[in-house]
Amino acid sequence: MNTIDRGTLRRRTIGVLYGGLSAERLISLKTGAAVLETLRAGGYRAVGIDVDRQIAVRLVEHDIDVAFIALHGRYGEDGTIQGLLEYLGIPYTGPGVLGSSLAMHKVMTKRILAAAGIPTPEWVCCLPESPPAVAEIGIDFPVVVKPVSEGSSLGITVVEAPAGLPAAVAAAGERDREVLIERYIAGTEITVSVLDGVPLPLIQIEPLSGLYDYEAKYTPGKTVYRVPAPLAAALTRTIQELAVASCQATACTAGAVRVDFRLAPDRTPWVIEINTVPGMTATSLLPKAAAAGGLTFIDLLERMLTAAALHVGV
Repeated sequence: MNTIDRGTLRRRTIGVLYGGLSAERLISLKTGAAVLETLRAGGYRAVGIDVDRQIAVRLVEHDIDVAFIALHGRYGEDGTIQGLLEYLGIPYTGPGVLGSSLAMHKVMTKRILAAAGIPTPEWVCCLPESPPAVAEIGIDFPVVVKPVSEGSSLGITVVEAPAGLPAAVAAAGERDREVLIERYIAGTEITVSVLDGVPLPLIQIEPLSGLYDYEAKYTPGKTVYRVPAPLAAALTRTIQELAVASCQATACTAGAVRVDFRLAPDRTPWVIEINTVPGMTATSLLPKAAAAGGLTFIDLLERMLTAAALHVGV
């Protein structure tokens, strides 16, 4: 892969791709606006492109040299826009087609993590119209029920007892063709951002409601963030190593990727999922981790852009 040096980047037109067609459109608009404003303030020639089904035409019209992907969810994180950019020969931020599509599909992510020996909670997958009987699940309650290919905690339910399972599967099924049922790990939310293969400081997430749902993620004041996470040095290293290994196993080594964990009361870290286009809003985790690592927001964007590449064959 050929990356871009900063001098060259200054002379190029950067297209910030945001908005999109997914259920996370609103968050993507906020991410894109923050990126666009910061790049322009930093002296870069950046244009915003609100992605719709005419995106191929818009990319040609704007004649961009590199794409900053600020799209969340379907058609943005799942390898589809990455594939289009590959066809058009436009370098882009983040992982390639393979890594993006794998990480977006929670079941495929977990299969790969499990095969690589990386701890991830037990799970089963089902179709919304065919919810499994409790005896077929083989997982102790409580469980987490979630759409297989959705983000921002949309459609997720924590089910405390078997009686609540059918309704939770139906709710997740309204957002996806497949549903993931996963053992709920009581404990602490931890996230690790990995930039160009190097882990940034850990963040401990403490939602005031007890559940890190959509409201807790995107409403200022609803969650307490501890950066760096107040963990022992050895445990911090272990979690960072697991984050890097997770990225390597799923072909998500390019650009900025965020790996989410649950830290059980016995201090066992469990990998929950991988995010290939982390948010850049005022409450987002990647910028917080970057700041703790000594990077300003413009520093972070420049690092992501200079790593932008065509992932030929990936």
